[in-house]
Amino acid sequence: MIGASLGRIGAVAVFLLRVLGQCPAALAKPRAVIHQIYNAGARSLIIIMLCGLFVGMVLGLQGFDLLQRFGSEDALGVAAALGLLKELGPVVTALLFAGRAGTALTSEIGLMRATDQLTAMEMMAVDPLRHVIAPRFLGGVIAMPLLVAIFDIVGLFGAQLIGVQLMAVDPGAFWSQMQAAVELDDVNEGIVKSLCFGFACSLIAVYEGYHAPPTAQGVGLATTRTVVVSSVLVLLIDYMLTAAFLGR
Repeated sequence: MIGASLGRIGAVAVFLLRVLGQCPAALAKPRAVIHQIYNAGARSLIIIMLCGLFVGMVLGLQGFDLLQRFGSEDALGVAAALGLLKELGPVVTALLFAGRAGTALTSEIGLMRATDQLTAMEMMAVDPLRHVIAPRFLGGVIAMPLLVAIFDIVGLFGAQLIGVQLMAVDPGAFWSQMQAAVELDDVNEGIVKSLCFGFACSLIAVYEGYHAPPTAQGVGLATTRTVVVSSVLVLLIDYMLTAAFLGR
């Protein structure tokens, strides 16, 4: 069991090195990368914005209820901003990305494997890692921070909508305390997390799709593994990065 797990980790590491070696060539053709950013990012916007709005609204309700017990309702903007920027924004976006864009990448590449499209490219001396895998990997890595930024903005709007409009928190205090309390390090933490999550989710998606058994059942299992492994990996990386930023 342990040997199989270590072998799988080694296979993923070797695959990653091969993909990274093809990334410069893929960047030389930016149109393909931009198309994959659109597939992974723009097509996920609706679910990201909807979830960001509702997460922000729930954060506003729960935050107001908690802060009201201590007479600190005006600090709702600080709580919402820090919660979204440092934790909820990157993590929830990564989980949604794995469920929507990650599964789409895995199934697309897996179907290309099942229909022998990747094999045909190899027979024609066309490297599928350069023309298929690397652009999709880069598209996911680049799209993730953009999606996280949109999630945070919409989430803050949702928190403001509940806190200011519904709970009558002073709007000046809401925004001024947020601007005074949120520091550049807090924003940087969210950016670093979003990049790491995008890297991990995109890698797992393209790896599972590329190595999926060429059957309908194999593609389905690879898609399921993408969601499960990506979700667990996101939470593990989140803990490690949070501990690193807190210096513990």
